Amino acid sequence: MLQLNNLSKIYQTDEVETIALNEVNIEINAGEFVAIMGPSGCGKSTLLNVIGMLDSPSSGDYLFAGENVAGYNESQLSNIRKKNIGFIFQSFNLIDELNVQENIELALLYHDIPAAERRDRVAAVMDRVGVAHRARHMPSQLSGGQQQRVAVARAVVGEQPLILADEPTGNLDSAHGQEVMEMLQKLNQDGTTIVMVTHSPSHSDYARRIVNLLDGHVLTENLRAVG
Repeated sequence: MLQLNNLSKIYQTDEVETIALNEVNIEINAGEFVAIMGPSGCGKSTLLNVIGMLDSPSSGDYLFAGENVAGYNESQLSNIRKKNIGFIFQSFNLIDELNVQENIELALLYHDIPAAERRDRVAAVMDRVGVAHRARHMPSQLSGGQQQRVAVARAVVGEQPLILADEPTGNLDSAHGQEVMEMLQKLNQDGTTIVMVTHSPSHSDYARRIVNLLDGHVLTENLRAVG
């Protein structure tokens, strides 16, 4: 699905040069569940942003579905991103003025999808993640776990093949965090490729492969045996 070859990301100011990613080489195949781990400041979120085409590499190649997107402009990246990638963030990023159904449907407004089909897709995905009974509720009326379920629904309603999750359980208690991880595991079992940044060893256990970063380098990669 995607491959990073000798990829680096450098942030520069007038006085400081920060190497966030240093010649990273990673290949992720369709259908994998990959966890990215490492200490704060090691480059995890930068790596996820580059994979998600929210940021561009300073050097190296990024092959997505066989296409080198490393030098693409924002318009080109946006077109690929909206067709292929869904995002789940730690802070949920729901819009307070929209109810659950509207928050999820918002993800489809960027696609050329008729209104009736949008409603059907939203209804199906709300049922899938267990928030159908909260369709008319506002985000402020939901628990943290329910808000993250809505965020997951918004990420998958477009049926993109790749989901990127940045600390998806970071703002949740352990019980709600486990619920979200089980939901991600089920999505992966249904065929969605998932790349997740996490600090939690117990949550990384849901992944098939664990990539450990340190100082912008890939330190180790561990393939886990499946049950």
